[in-house]
Amino acid sequence: MSKQMTLNASTRLLNYQQIGQGQHVVLIHGLFGSLENLNMVAKILAKQYCVTSVDVRNHGNSFHQQGMSYEDLAQDIINLLDELAIEQCHLLGHSMGGKIAMQVALTNNTRIQSLIIADIAPVKYPAHHQSIIEGLQAMNIEQVTSRKEADNQLAAYVDDAGVRQFLLRNLTTNAQGEFHFKCSLDNIEQGYPQIMASLESPANPKFMGKTLFIKGGNSDYILSAHQGVITTLFPNAKAKVIQGAGHWLHAEKTIAFNKVVTDFLTR
Repeated sequence: MSKQMTLNASTRLLNYQQIGQGQHVVLIHGLFGSLENLNMVAKILAKQYCVTSVDVRNHGNSFHQQGMSYEDLAQDIINLLDELAIEQCHLLGHSMGGKIAMQVALTNNTRIQSLIIADIAPVKYPAHHQSIIEGLQAMNIEQVTSRKEADNQLAAYVDDAGVRQFLLRNLTTNAQGEFHFKCSLDNIEQGYPQIMASLESPANPKFMGKTLFIKGGNSDYILSAHQGVITTLFPNAKAKVIQGAGHWLHAEKTIAFNKVVTDFLTR
């Protein structure tokens, strides 16, 4: 099928970066992130695979558009696969990106060779990013003249310096040196209940392909209570725990995480 037949004129495509050669692996980041977040994984995988890292809508350098349902976010991925003529791929997603990957696999299961989900389950989560959203929106961005000043403003809402550093990667400057956010805070806030929701009811109730859930040993995002829904939707799922890692397991234990991923893909 040609690109013209797959996509209509109004379709908006995600920003992406592609490196390497071989079978296709697509990487999807989490909330408030960008494709750069999974660079440490992409570089290793690119030795054996063609790796496509994406910016989710309203994040990074991708388009801004209202609506953050997993059905919409999954369709964004499919639209990009169509544009790049990727008939089949392996999917790896972290946190929100893991939910997007799961939604893609459930609704387009013949196109997904295998699925790797980093520290997230296909369930509804309680809202827990309110202070982050409030802090980012409260920043007087027009008056910010340095990243240090931005960090000082955000510190009133977010105690953890590492989390602030991650969030402030969304800051960029224009030609005049003025700071602004790359991500769409308004669209993310509006879509936040959708982001915390469970997956949309899929056309295909199960993904029968090879699936791996990777849990950070110190994280509570994947719990034993989630096992039932995971095995119902992904009957061939296996699990791996990386001890000493939290929710940001790919950044905290990069070597261990990369080994788990490459072992799974090559097995």
